[in-house]
Amino acid sequence: MPQGQLIYAVGDIHGRADLLAALLAKIASDVARREGADRRTLVFLGDYIDRGPDSREVIDLLLTGLPGGFDAHFLKGNHEAIMLDFLEDPSFLAQWLANGADATLRSYGVDVAGLVRKSATPEAWRRAFLASLPEAHRDFFDTLELAVSFGDYLFVHAGLRPGVPLEAQDPMDLVWIRGPFLKSDEDFGKIVVHGHTPTPAPEIRTNRIGIDTGAVFTDRLTALRLENGSRELLQVDA
Repeated sequence: MPQGQLIYAVGDIHGRADLLAALLAKIASDVARREGADRRTLVFLGDYIDRGPDSREVIDLLLTGLPGGFDAHFLKGNHEAIMLDFLEDPSFLAQWLANGADATLRSYGVDVAGLVRKSATPEAWRRAFLASLPEAHRDFFDTLELAVSFGDYLFVHAGLRPGVPLEAQDPMDLVWIRGPFLKSDEDFGKIVVHGHTPTPAPEIRTNRIGIDTGAVFTDRLTALRLENGSRELLQVDA
């Protein structure tokens, strides 16, 4: 990191507002003990919604509950990408439901059971969701970033396509790629900090650091702190 830059990168949250609140408190406590950081930044790696019970509360926390004194970058995960696809084209409903959308819809007050009972059309599901989605939340989803870089580190949701220059990466790969990226030992020019692929413990490789510890499955949410030449993991458990 550049001198004076302090970064906390947060892994996939998936509707676990309880873990997010605990991790934000831990970050606030951690930064209070540190000196010399003129620029403090939070980077969230995406997948805020689906599967866990409190997607709406997670977005509320990200919008209004972050520790003071931080800049924040919010990256797009594949779950946000599917949801945005559904809002543009309701035929994506089945794909979104297969990835845990029912939990997200319930968190926003949508009568999922009623829609199922009525065999509602995908467009009816879309209208029900739009009617319950606060404008600030829609703006949040519409303005998510694909990647951000600080110092020797690049932050993305899923990873990079090996053999492709950074400036030529396909946005689809940035939010979806797994195997070719995870198996690669390529030097990407920067150390890639990513989520997307859950592992029981963070994965630290020479070219990448994966910090999706499967919050909705393991009850564990992970952050990576980067400062000058040091890095350290912060975790909370339910």
